[in-house]
Amino acid sequence: MQFTKNHKAKILVVDDHPIVRQGIALMINREAELEVCHSAETAEQAIAMNTDCPHDLIILDLSLAGISGLDLLREMRSRFPSIAILIMSMHDEAIYAERLLHAGARGYLMKQEATDTILLAIRKILKGGLYLSSRMQDLMLQQNVEGGGIPSPLASLTAGEFEILHLLGMGLGTNEIATRLNRSIKTVDTHRASIRRKLRLSSSSALTHFAINWVNGEGLHSENPA
Repeated sequence: MQFTKNHKAKILVVDDHPIVRQGIALMINREAELEVCHSAETAEQAIAMNTDCPHDLIILDLSLAGISGLDLLREMRSRFPSIAILIMSMHDEAIYAERLLHAGARGYLMKQEATDTILLAIRKILKGGLYLSSRMQDLMLQQNVEGGGIPSPLASLTAGEFEILHLLGMGLGTNEIATRLNRSIKTVDTHRASIRRKLRLSSSSALTHFAINWVNGEGLHSENPA
């Protein structure tokens, strides 16, 4: 679809920081063919706003209070299959981007680079393309050619383990994770043990500490076992 000043692309910004939402809206609304129609702080607000007024694109922060951005991405893709979603996050794209594209996102943008590239990403996605940074494109191409993996201590985690680590970092306990994912507590405990082993973490508390730091963007520091 061609967007013009008379037929603007409707954009919804979902982020739990008001200053971030306002800054993105100011940047986008300077463009003739783009318009931030609504901004939301929570998943519930985002779903309600897009139900009342379908948007062309959602800019979604991965770390939200309550439901995670990953959960909201899946919910949005289920409820509104045609909507395009651009993930904007402080987390390293080398860890998240490919997994989120498989989950239905149309692009991944690190917040540190948003000022320079957000308009490029939005326009590329609205034209039907995918957006990844040139660094991430090169990394994925190298992986395909060489058969290598993402250079991260998280690369060996399965999709299920990755999701459980993310929920741990969001502050959920084993029982809450089991309920959220509709799995048994025993299954979640088995995954937790596997994650600890793969990340070389010595205890459950070390795993929780790692997960929280990771989700909060404070680095990926594994603890070597004694």
